[in-house]
Amino acid sequence: MTTERIIVLGSACWALALVVTLVVPGLHSGNRHWWPWVCVVGLLLGAFGYAYVARGRGNAAGPH
Repeated sequence: MTTERIIVLGSACWALALVVTLVVPGLHSGNRHWWPWVCVVGLLLGAFGYAYVARGRGNAAGPH
């Protein structure tokens, strides 16, 4: 499995978690009001990681 595919799969999991936390009211109310923001940060870090790897700096394929 390639690194890009792993990052996309992880981002998809964060997106699914975000949808679930927004659909189920008990998961984003009260003391859990911050849960959707954790999912958003996971998506942003996934996007950053994908851009980093796609540019060629995140792999250890060979010496530079």
